[in-house]
Amino acid sequence: MSVGEIAALLAAAAFIALVALLAVPILKLGKTVDELTQTVADLRREHVAKTAVTVDETNELLASANTQLHRVDAITSNAQTVTSNAAALSSLFAATLGGPLVRTAAFTYGVRRALAERRDRREGRRRR
Repeated sequence: MSVGEIAALLAAAAFIALVALLAVPILKLGKTVDELTQTVADLRREHVAKTAVTVDETNELLASANTQLHRVDAITSNAQTVTSNAAALSSLFAATLGGPLVRTAAFTYGVRRALAERRDRREGRRRR
């Protein structure tokens, strides 16, 4: 064996040792990438499941809110009906009893005043 062949053999052995030394971190990095890929896939599945639950809860909440709005609308409609009926009843009362009641009040006021003046005149005559 010549010196060149021995040098080539040493260079080949050094190259094999270098490849072996670099293979270990590369294999570890490959395992790390595989675990990271698995973790991302698990997180994605978990996120999709949580999103589906959140969407379902949101839909239930919106349905409940919609039901409550229908109830409030019915209550508002009934309150409007009661208000219009009260206004109509007030108008009916004013038209039916308002005029005669005012006339009666005016008449009784006039009678009381006339009686008071008559009494004052009688008392004035008695003093004289």
